[in-house]
Amino acid sequence: MGVEEEEEEELSPFVKTFSSFDNESVSESESNHPTIRNGVIGAGVLSLSWSIAQLGWIAGPFLILIFALITIVSANLLSDCYRYSNPHLGFDQYRCSSYIEAVRLYLGEKSQYVCGVFLHQGLYGCGIAYTITAATSIRAIQRSNCYHEKGHEATCSYGDVQHMLVFGAIQIVMSQIPDFHNMTWLSVMAAVMSFIYSFIGFGLGFAKVIENGTIQGSITGVPASNIANKLWSVFQALGDIAFAYPYSVILLEIQDTLKSPPAENQTMKKATMISVFLTTLFYLCCGCFGYAAFGNDTPGNLLSGFEFFEPYWLIGFANACIVLHLVGGYQMFSQPIFAVSEKWLSKNYSNNEFVKNFYTLKLPLLPLVQLNPMRLCFRTAYVVSTTGIAMLFPYFNQVLGVLGAMGFWPMIIHFPVEMYFVKNKIEAWTRQWIVLRIISFVCFLVTVVGVMGSLQGLVSAKLG
Repeated sequence: MGVEEEEEEELSPFVKTFSSFDNESVSESESNHPTIRNGVIGAGVLSLSWSIAQLGWIAGPFLILIFALITIVSANLLSDCYRYSNPHLGFDQYRCSSYIEAVRLYLGEKSQYVCGVFLHQGLYGCGIAYTITAATSIRAIQRSNCYHEKGHEATCSYGDVQHMLVFGAIQIVMSQIPDFHNMTWLSVMAAVMSFIYSFIGFGLGFAKVIENGTIQGSITGVPASNIANKLWSVFQALGDIAFAYPYSVILLEIQDTLKSPPAENQTMKKATMISVFLTTLFYLCCGCFGYAAFGNDTPGNLLSGFEFFEPYWLIGFANACIVLHLVGGYQMFSQPIFAVSEKWLSKNYSNNEFVKNFYTLKLPLLPLVQLNPMRLCFRTAYVVSTTGIAMLFPYFNQVLGVLGAMGFWPMIIHFPVEMYFVKNKIEAWTRQWIVLRIISFVCFLVTVVGVMGSLQGLVSAKLG
């Protein structure tokens, strides 16, 4: 057994978060591509029009560009950390196949566990956000049909609770599907759905601007009753934009699928520049045309806040695409948590029949199903918990803001910067050290104010 294999066995369950790759099995890279596509453009794009509306015509687009620039900087730092060398420990160009594995190797086990907390909190939070978004989209389909049948002035109000329960029930069933992470067709479908509904949102916003014959909105954005409320909404908008840029967290998993030569970090930097540029251009189109179409009345969720009435079938189709994307997306973000938790339980309770035994279940017209009591109970409880929290706080923009802000500084900036310092032996108070420290501190402030603004919005929405 080589040094790399020994190291892999010693890694904590937190290490293998997204990928289950062998360090040398890059030929399996194709199986990871759907997950990558699924993470590039997701539910975050739906809130960008609202975010630009809070910030105004200058600050809104400018801050989206700033977040894109920070993402590129972070990605470049991370890509340089892909190869880990430590001759004293017997490592020579070891390939870090996941973000959290790189954190452990460069920064140690304590940093690994801190990173694991933030990473899995983000994954769990996505389950909550996806449950909320799916429920609002199902409700939007009902409302679009109602407005079409009864007129735009009709009272078409529907609750979210029953829709969340339905979505949760679907996820309970899907969470029991074995080898779900290998179901490429489902993740491809989810990725395609995300692009379809995003393009529809952009197209509807563009058409609305043409119909209005004018560009709505202002330089300062949506007015507020006082300065404090305006600041809270601006802070929350920062969190929502941050939620739309999770790219850096999955970068090393993507890089692990690349072959060399040329060097993986060089290929990754070029790919990052292109993908972030195209994604940002798409975000600006969706966000700016949504704000230009509705101005101060821009909804929190462009496709279900219901400023669009016709064509009703297209709105219904777009929201159906959202639901289909989120059904697969929920599982994509949940599977790493399932894997980590169940690996820990199997390791520590290997002789427990509840944990190790599998039972065969035969259902009519369906193939044999292998059920494990531990997996059945744990995954069901997990889905029930995300559904319960979503029902308690069914507020799309606020939840996205909290999640985006909480993960922004630690995951996108802090760990990549610290790993880069260790990798390149950057000394304190050098020019590069000072610049990266300033960027890190500014991003830390963004996380603080983003969390504060989003939590304030969450509490106000709950109490209001």
